[in-house]
Amino acid sequence: MAQIILGMAPTRRSIFSAPDAVKYADLTREKLRSLGVNFVDIDDIAQDGLLHNEQDRIRIAEKFKKAGVDGLFFPHGNFGTEYEVARLAKALNVPVLLWGPRDERPDENGVRLRDSQCGLFATGKVLRRFRIPFTYLGNCRLEDEAFSRGIKNFLAVCNVVKAFRRIRILQIGPRPFDFWSTMCNEGELLERFNIQLSPIPLPELTEEVTRAKEEKSEVQNVITYCKEHFDIHIREEELENVAALKVAIRRLADRYGCNAAAIQCWNALQGQLGIMPCAANSLLNEEGLPLVCETDIHGAITAVLCEAAGMDEARTFFADWTVRHPDNENGELLQHCGPWPLSCASCKPAIGYPLAFDHPGAVEAEAKHGEMTLCRFDGDNGEYSLLLGNAKGIDGPYTKGTYVWVEVQNWKRLEAKIVEGPYIHHCVGIHKDVVPVLYEACKYIGVTPDLYDDNEEEIKAYIRG
Repeated sequence: MAQIILGMAPTRRSIFSAPDAVKYADLTREKLRSLGVNFVDIDDIAQDGLLHNEQDRIRIAEKFKKAGVDGLFFPHGNFGTEYEVARLAKALNVPVLLWGPRDERPDENGVRLRDSQCGLFATGKVLRRFRIPFTYLGNCRLEDEAFSRGIKNFLAVCNVVKAFRRIRILQIGPRPFDFWSTMCNEGELLERFNIQLSPIPLPELTEEVTRAKEEKSEVQNVITYCKEHFDIHIREEELENVAALKVAIRRLADRYGCNAAAIQCWNALQGQLGIMPCAANSLLNEEGLPLVCETDIHGAITAVLCEAAGMDEARTFFADWTVRHPDNENGELLQHCGPWPLSCASCKPAIGYPLAFDHPGAVEAEAKHGEMTLCRFDGDNGEYSLLLGNAKGIDGPYTKGTYVWVEVQNWKRLEAKIVEGPYIHHCVGIHKDVVPVLYEACKYIGVTPDLYDDNEEEIKAYIRG
């Protein structure tokens, strides 16, 4: 949570109790600190530490911009000043969280001190007038579990939006000719989402591999790491090429300022290096640089979103939907030649040969079972959506490569979504339930969420607390 900075701007309206609004703002500050939330306050600007004044709002906006806040939190200590909330949110263009504490019962004279809930109704309407998307954490008490969960969920949403707005993908070679399904619209991705591609030709990669081998030290470190963490079933010179490829891609990603990569993994690369890039991909994925196969740009975008939704605490795996489970009607095989990160494996992986190719350099291991999220960012004809839902790992027959058999709630419904599009046979998985985070993040990034479990009301209820 420390990597996300929240702009904390509690608000009130003059006709209700100012002391009570201050009291609840201070209690909210204490609660955020106890949760380890990194937030920028306004108590050095507003005399009472509350947003309800236009001149204060201008100075608060300047402070929040300078601090680089990733999201705004507007606790309504009493009714709130809805137009100041909307003006501040419009100036910052980051995710917005609305919340107000449950109001106490009226006193013996029938006086109500705060009317926080009523203020939330007003603020929500004004934010809509300003066309500002926002997240609503239901009217609850600070001590409720729903509050803590809602704050953490919102921080993860901010992390997704922050990552999405900074995506720059190292595109290593064009897509393989046969993979028409992985074509993308580079201009449209830039114009609509500011997603930038950094294309390089394969010779630039192989030249960097040669330099890495000549310099030796980094390559040797990778070789040592591989021998410690993998069973090695390829020759020493082939392992050296795997290590040099890993070093080269990392250098190129850093050189071009990229936070993800997509590689044309076959067939030209094999003529240059004599290996598959899968093991190098696996190593980089484990380091936190999402790297996907077959120049699947949309797949790389998916991986960035998915890791950010998990607060970068778990690595993702890039997979093919492949074949139905032989015994489970809702089971499916997720598999790829071997790019999955080490931390996803249920056993010690091996570096050997892939299923469908004659060249070495693929990782072999079954992934861990347990609960997971599967998703896919994709689009065509100018429309973009995010397919997402849950799955669990199950037992199934052995197969080559990196793989896991999964069970979903309704495979036929999911299969139809993949076939009818705009999705393809690629997806990204993570061993965490990040469906609510990704669903909520979609409203801020301009992408339509597409829940394959048909449980939208359940997800919305979770987000509200």
